[in-house]
Amino acid sequence: MSPRSLSRISLLFLVLALAAVLAFAACKDDKKKTGATPSPAAIDISGVPELADGKITMGSDIAYAPVEYLEEGTQNPVGLDIDLAKAIAEALGVEVEFQQVADFAGIVGDLKSKRYDIVMSAISITPERQAEIDFVPYFGPVGTGILVKTGNPEGIKGMEDLCGRPVAAQAGTYQVDQMTAANGDVCKDNQIDIRKFPDNPAAVQELSLGRVDAELADDPVAAYSALQSDGALEVAVTEIEAAPYGIGVRKDSAELNSVLEKALQAIRADGTYDSILANWGQEAFALQ
Repeated sequence: MSPRSLSRISLLFLVLALAAVLAFAACKDDKKKTGATPSPAAIDISGVPELADGKITMGSDIAYAPVEYLEEGTQNPVGLDIDLAKAIAEALGVEVEFQQVADFAGIVGDLKSKRYDIVMSAISITPERQAEIDFVPYFGPVGTGILVKTGNPEGIKGMEDLCGRPVAAQAGTYQVDQMTAANGDVCKDNQIDIRKFPDNPAAVQELSLGRVDAELADDPVAAYSALQSDGALEVAVTEIEAAPYGIGVRKDSAELNSVLEKALQAIRADGTYDSILANWGQEAFALQ
């Protein structure tokens, strides 16, 4: 073999060796970069009896779009609460099982009787509910919206304009409480005719059919109902007596309450929370 061939071989070995050194250095550098932002430690759920079976059971009235509802033509629950519940469950390392409640008005009682581990169903945190169960705030504050026929033919501009009128709302909601309170105050001498329905779509239908003059629901839900009405309905008033939504937890479930708070903090910190709200167009109601 000629000296020229030997030098070519030597040069080839030198190039290969240098490439190996550079590759090794790059690998080490990549490892350093990866290690610089480690994944957050898993949330310890070992002391939470409700999660011992690897799942969390959530009671919800799945008929309150866009917060929670069944995908058209299916029994598949979708919506803001559904996505947030899945993200929280993932942060806890468990699965989530959604169960339709028999009646939203009885949702707090169902939780207390241990039909579910938690309830998450656009539940406004009120003093009356806090007296019975604990809450992990996760959304809002959210106020009440007054849904009317397009053009607002009755000229409704506030709760006082509902006095003496038939008004629809879902049974068991904060909106029923608000109208009841108005009947003891501004509408005392000309009370609101409160029409209660088992779910929000039924209440909206009463307005569409002209059987009531207005329908009350949470702001995001009222806005969604107007959007889905093909121009027949509009929101006349918003942001009445805003309150945050909360995940309902039994008062004897302190450990579960604690890990839910940690899971919520985790999905807010990593951007999952904001992404879910943006997906449903609800960024304005991010937890304050």
